Parts: sequence; structure tokens; C-alpha cells
Amino acid sequence: MPTVLIVAYGNPMRCDDGVAWRAADALEKKSSSDVEILRLHQLTPELADTVRQFRRVIFVDAASCDGSRNKPGMIQVEAVHGGTSEPACFSHILSPRKVLDLASQLYDASPKAFVITVAGQEFDHGDCLSAPVASALPELVARIERLLEGYNPRTTKDTK
Repeated sequence: MPTVLIVAYGNPMRCDDGVAWRAADALEKKSSSDVEILRLHQLTPELADTVRQFRRVIFVDAASCDGSRNKPGMIQVEAVHGGTSEPACFSHILSPRKVLDLASQLYDASPKAFVITVAGQEFDHGDCLSAPVASALPELVARIERLLEGYNPRTTKDTK
């Protein structure tokens, strides 16, 4: 049974918003049986039931550029934790932290989790990535692979 879950989410028909799905495609060709990959349009409460079954979860998504900090193609990696009681919002879209909160509250599960985002430039209708995001895709895949390398599924010990 896989011990690592990669959750690639976004809309592949909205240009750069589909970068996570592209990364999932690349990773699927290389991944071991210890890794399960999901492609979703958005995060929903039901995902907490899936997340609880894994020791490590990696959320992958596009982010909007704010101009000052994020430049198109910029990749950010952040460790996230559940159990923080992030305020609920009136939306059908959840954050990775809220999914982890639900897994913690409902199932007493606390996988080690990361969020990896790529700053996008183009979010109009279309199925091709902007040049900066397409250029960042190999590095995005490499960073996810580095997170996988630091994890030994045969033990409960993380080296990263």
C-alpha cells in the first residue's frame, strides 16, 4: 500500500492552473509503488478521509503572482500541519491546511505534509502553460522528487 500521497490540483483547462497536473503526469512515469497520485480540480472535505491513510502528503498547485514577491515560474515549498483549527469559510474550496485539520480532528491523523506552489502568469482558458511556468516544470518535478527521496517508507522516520 502506498505511504506517500501527491495531490495535484487545479484546472488543466485554465493554462498555468494546470501545472500541477503536468507535474503529476511526469511523476507518474517515474514513481514507485509507495506513491499514489491524485489529480483534482479542488480540495474538498472528503479528501481528509484519503489523507489520513498516508504518512506523507504533498499538495501541488499553481499560485497567483502578487508582483512583488512572486514572479511567474517561482516555486515555493512550505511544510504545513493540521490541528490548527483554521477558520472555516463558506466555500466548497479548502486549503491544504484545512484538509489536514479535518484529518486530524476526524481521524486523529497527522501526516507530514508539504505544499508546493508555482507562481502562474496566465489563467485564461487554454491548455498550454506560459513560458515561465513551462520552464519551471522540470524544477517543480525535481523538488517533489527531493521530498520523496528524504522519506523512507519502510520506517516511520523522515530524513527531511
